Amino acid sequence: MRAEDVRVCVLRMEGTNCEDEMALAFEMVGAKAEKVHIKQLSGSAPAAMRRDLEDYDILAFPGGFSAGDYIRAGAIFAARLKSQVGPQLRAFVEAEKPVLGICNGFQILVELGLLPAMDDAMSPVPTAALYNNDSGRFECRPSLLRCDSRGKCVFARDIPNGKVLTIPSAHAEGKLMSMDPDFVAELEDNDQIVFRYVAPEGDAVYPWNPNGSPSDIAGICNPAGNVMGMMPHPERVLTRFTHPDWTRGYDSEEGDGLAVFRSVMDHLIG
Repeated sequence: MRAEDVRVCVLRMEGTNCEDEMALAFEMVGAKAEKVHIKQLSGSAPAAMRRDLEDYDILAFPGGFSAGDYIRAGAIFAARLKSQVGPQLRAFVEAEKPVLGICNGFQILVELGLLPAMDDAMSPVPTAALYNNDSGRFECRPSLLRCDSRGKCVFARDIPNGKVLTIPSAHAEGKLMSMDPDFVAELEDNDQIVFRYVAPEGDAVYPWNPNGSPSDIAGICNPAGNVMGMMPHPERVLTRFTHPDWTRGYDSEEGDGLAVFRSVMDHLIG
C-alpha cells in the first residue's frame, strides 16, 4: 500500500472541534483524510453523502465535547455509534485496522468498549472510565509524555521506548480508572500502556500529571495494538512552531506530535 492510497475516516458529530487538525495530521504524512459525520455512516444522510466504514483504512476520533459531554464525556457519541454501526465497527477493529482516539476520542473509545478491551475486542459495557481531574477543573497545559510502548502499539512504532515528547493537554475528565484492582498491572503486563506523564525532574505530580491518572497513564492501546487512545493532543504540535518553546534551540521544524501519525502510516505501508 502506498501512502496516497491510505484513506482515513475522521469521524465527527455535534460538539467535536478538533477534526480539522486531525485530518491535517494525516494529510501531512501522505494519507487522504475525510471528515465524516456520524449520520453519513448510519445511513441518515442523503444517498450521495453516505459512507461505508469498510472503505477506510484508519478510523480517527478527534477531540472536542461531543454532544456537550452530557451524561459522561463521549457517552452519547459512543451510544449512537454502537447502536447504528456497531457490527461494522467491531469488524473494522477485528480486521486489525488502526483506530485512534484523542482526548474526547479516547473517552469515546472507552465508552465503546474498544479500550482497554482485555477480554473482548469490543466489550458490551465499558470496563474503565475517564473520571474528573483531581483538580476538579479543566486543565490546559503542555505535558511531557514518555513513550513506554515496548513495540505493540502501531501508533508508537517509530517512537523509541523511553523517548519524551512535549504534547499539550486540554481536558476536564482524563483520569483513567477501573473497578478492577489489577487494572494497571494487567495493562503493564500486556504492553498496553503507550504513554505516561513525566516531569522534568522527579515524579509526575500535579501539574505534570494534569488529572491524577494512576501510574501517570496518558495513553493506552488494546491488546492487539491497533486501537490507541490518549488524552493529550499530538495533532496540536505537528510543527515546532506550535510548541511552547519554539523559539529556543530546536533542530527540526517538525513537531513532536507528528511521530504518532507517521508511525501508523509506516505500519500500513511497510
